[in-house]
Amino acid sequence: MTYKLKRFEQLTLDELYAILKSRVEVFVVEQTCPYPEVDGLDPDCLHLFQEQDGEILSYCRLIPKNLRYQYPSIGRILVHPNHRKSNYGRKLVQEAIRVLETETKDPIIIHAQVYLLSFYQSLGFEAITEAYLEDGILHRDMLRQPQGKG
Repeated sequence: MTYKLKRFEQLTLDELYAILKSRVEVFVVEQTCPYPEVDGLDPDCLHLFQEQDGEILSYCRLIPKNLRYQYPSIGRILVHPNHRKSNYGRKLVQEAIRVLETETKDPIIIHAQVYLLSFYQSLGFEAITEAYLEDGILHRDMLRQPQGKG
């Protein structure tokens, strides 16, 4: 299955609807976390996703540097609940790293939920903050140095 990488204005209405629906299902409903999911950053981001029959299997957005952080970032990382344990999450983050590293030599920063620290560490990210509570969920910021730097 291939990934789609699109700027906001390239998304079809059906793709945008499917993406927002998936994000709300995972981040708001599943994680019981009422927060402003539509945060105003989407128009300036790249959107990386896999879909099948109109359903989002995996998704993340690539946030350019200096929009939220001083470095480019990967955010809103999700795998549809029916497709977890399928390695989609690992492949998605690896593809996101590949895309960002072809565009920049900057480190990549993520805003990681604490229970996923070992997953992100296995992909080369290192925690750079202590745990903090955001929207009722423990997070840590993590940084991945560009290939060949450390």
